[in-house]
Amino acid sequence: MHQIKVNHFSLDQIMRSGQCFRMRQTDTYRYEIIAGSRYLIADQQGNLLTLHCNKEEMDFWYDYFDLNTDYGVYIDRLNPNDSYLMKAVAASDGVRILKQDLWEMIVTFLVSQQNHIKRIRRCIELLCNKYGEHISFTNGGIFCPEQANVKPDNKLKCGRHIPEVNGYHTFPRPEAFAGLNEDALLDCNLGYRSKYVVRSARQILEGEVSLEEIEKLPYKKAKEELLKLFGVGEKVADCICLFARHDLDAFPVDTHIRQALDQHYKRGFPNRRYKGFRGVVQQYIFYYELMGS
Repeated sequence: MHQIKVNHFSLDQIMRSGQCFRMRQTDTYRYEIIAGSRYLIADQQGNLLTLHCNKEEMDFWYDYFDLNTDYGVYIDRLNPNDSYLMKAVAASDGVRILKQDLWEMIVTFLVSQQNHIKRIRRCIELLCNKYGEHISFTNGGIFCPEQANVKPDNKLKCGRHIPEVNGYHTFPRPEAFAGLNEDALLDCNLGYRSKYVVRSARQILEGEVSLEEIEKLPYKKAKEELLKLFGVGEKVADCICLFARHDLDAFPVDTHIRQALDQHYKRGFPNRRYKGFRGVVQQYIFYYELMGS
């Protein structure tokens, strides 16, 4: 267990921000997060964040939540005369840009098209339950978050009693989808997006698009590569760049952002002022609009 004091950070706002769909609140202050093949229990009361993980896992979760970055620096650089943005930040300053798995974000934002958050969550849950690997970590209802990745037959004796948890499913890799019929994921409520995921998995396994190369390329080149994937357009490519590669200049424009720009930035968004962290500003606006400004 590790406790950290951190400002401008809210597990609740992050969970609702539309960038991750395998995070849920399990109690008043407690959250469950699954990222790729990893599992975390985290608590937050005020600015005190508690991560229930071992020392070896800490580096991953620090990076995942971008905990080494002071988001107050970004907030201090916002235009204080922009009354709309000041309201947006006041309502959303606990949002952070997560650093997530590239393939997981490709699938997630392919699924997100013409979709809403509740349904996206359900689609991702169905995909993971059906095609992901099951990881078990229970022993008679005794659950130890620090040992969440142990083999199923290990005995867990941390003494923390919570309702029995059978385990979780990892996020499926491209191999899980590439051999499927293009309509196979209709069973997971993907609709027409089923063929997007299946064909993209095939493109990656056949070497037409390389995840390893995309990880290394600069933002604009990486975006060009992502646009080669079947079903990936400008907005989806920018979401992937922002939430997987942590390209903070990526500025995805969906319906919520377009409405905000049209209403509050008729002369254009001040891109130059926010160069280098436009994606952070985008998330403040997106969350504010999503929550019903």
